[in-house]
Amino acid sequence: MEFPFEKKTTLQNTPKIVFLLLLTIIPLYYIHLTQFLWNGFLLSSPSPSSPLDDIDNYNSTSIIKLASSSSSSSPSSPKSLSPSPLPPSLFNGNNNSTAAIARSDNKCNIFKGEWVRNPNAPYYTNTTCFAISDRQNCLKYGRPDTDFLKWRWKPNGCDLPIFNPAHFLELVRGKSMAFVGDSVARNQMQSLICLLSTVEYPKDHSYTPDDKFKNLLYNSYNFTLASFWSPYLVRTEEADPTVNQPAGLTNLYLDKFDKKWTAEIEQFDYVIISAGHWFFHPLILYEGGHIVGCHSCSQKNINDRTTSYGYRKALRTAFRAIIGHDRSDRMVFLRTFSPAHYENGVWNKGGKCGWTKPLKSHETRLEGSNKGLYMAQLKEFKIAKKKWRKRGLKFRLIDTTKAMLMRPDGHPDQYGHPIDDHAYHDCVHWCLPGPIDAWNDFLLQMMKMDGG
Repeated sequence: MEFPFEKKTTLQNTPKIVFLLLLTIIPLYYIHLTQFLWNGFLLSSPSPSSPLDDIDNYNSTSIIKLASSSSSSSPSSPKSLSPSPLPPSLFNGNNNSTAAIARSDNKCNIFKGEWVRNPNAPYYTNTTCFAISDRQNCLKYGRPDTDFLKWRWKPNGCDLPIFNPAHFLELVRGKSMAFVGDSVARNQMQSLICLLSTVEYPKDHSYTPDDKFKNLLYNSYNFTLASFWSPYLVRTEEADPTVNQPAGLTNLYLDKFDKKWTAEIEQFDYVIISAGHWFFHPLILYEGGHIVGCHSCSQKNINDRTTSYGYRKALRTAFRAIIGHDRSDRMVFLRTFSPAHYENGVWNKGGKCGWTKPLKSHETRLEGSNKGLYMAQLKEFKIAKKKWRKRGLKFRLIDTTKAMLMRPDGHPDQYGHPIDDHAYHDCVHWCLPGPIDAWNDFLLQMMKMDGG
């Protein structure tokens, strides 16, 4: 660590040195104390049998088409990392530096751009943040390369500021935020907790020990942060196991609310909805109490529907659940689908993602069912936004799909668990720290543009 004083020390400088040393020691003490208090608490769970938590049959055949071959092998030995300190201006709640602020006139599309070098990253590590699940703790399990941490998203024609934890917490003071969706949604919430950890850790006020439903409170800001597990966003039930059906077949009621989250959502000021990967599973689709089709169900006399068919109907129902609450002051975000990056097979048939650097925008493209899910989101978002405009609701799209399509290097791959040649490779979730920290850069910037 470099100190802001000359190497030749005089007695006159001694008080200043002591003060600066205290500033160094106290945060280190706080980190170790916090680690002791948390002791593995918060969003950690045993390594799953497949990339999507307890999904045993994730069978998406959509493998991202890449224009160039996989990157060269990584360095053989892991590097030790220290979080880079954020500039002082980011902690005073007044992020007005003209160099940091993106244009707020809505003429710059912050979702179109490239990944550029960021030597100052990361701003937290897997040893300074204790909210990281093992399956996203890539450095803990020996990922040898760290270059994937040294990038930030740069929109074309403007800049996207690095996440400002103090500014965020001031914006949400006295408010509440909920993440609704699957484990990738929870992955973003973990990232947010880690980014905020430089200011404060939350207290657990969850009503259940189930890590899939969390309710956390930032006492100093009276800010509640919650997660609701709903990978299909609508009501589901396990299909009749006595019938000769594919393993893991689920009945999906496309027009019925999932009350595990819809019954609670009215109280939240900010809602971030994101889901998609589970719709690749075998499904029986119901509407109005009747079967309207299925996906990968292998059932006779039932029309086979595309992945995006059920997804679009489920999104429509989820939006209807939120619109039903008379909350014109609520801000709702739909985060778009983040594609997996399996190459040479699906997750349980040899698929891997050993990339170590981002791609350029022209080096990859969205295709197949991944494109279908993304387009379904855009269409339903457009319909819902038109309906909500009359009520004055703020309905926003966090369009992360293209940016994440360019990050095949950001997944845990084989480093989400102890190294085992026979273990699966996770190319669905994202390492922490990692590229999905940019999702919260997007989130905060959109909140600022809307006046919080």
